[in-house]
Amino acid sequence: GQKVSKLWCRGEDNVTQPTEDVMVVEGHPTTLTCLFDTTSQSPYLFWYKQLVNGKPIFMLRRDMFSPGETATEFKDRFDARLNVTAKSVPLTIQRVQLSDSAEYYCALKPTLDISFSL
Repeated sequence: GQKVSKLWCRGEDNVTQPTEDVMVVEGHPTTLTCLFDTTSQSPYLFWYKQLVNGKPIFMLRRDMFSPGETATEFKDRFDARLNVTAKSVPLTIQRVQLSDSAEYYCALKPTLDISFSL
C-alpha cells in the first residue's frame, strides 16, 4: 500500500483588550478587560505592565492546570481569574496608586497543534 505522510501546524490565536484609557480615582479598585480566542484547549494567558519608554514587565500567568504565577511585586494588589468558558482573563487592581499608571498588555501563549500520520 501507499504511505501518506502528513504534518500540519495550526495556531489561530487572538487577544482583544476592549478597554483603552481607564481613569481611576487613587485608592479605588479597577478591572482591565482581556478577551481571547484560541484553538487551544489549554491556553496560557499573561499580563505585562509597560511604563513609558520601558520594557514590558511580567506581572502574572494564568492557566487551567495550576494556580498560575504572580511576580512578587504584584502579589499584593493585582489578580486575574482565567475564565475559559467566557474566554476572558480580567486583571483586577486593588487600591490603585499613582505608580500603577502604565500600559497593560494581555498576551496569549501561542498554540501548536501537530498531527502526524503515516
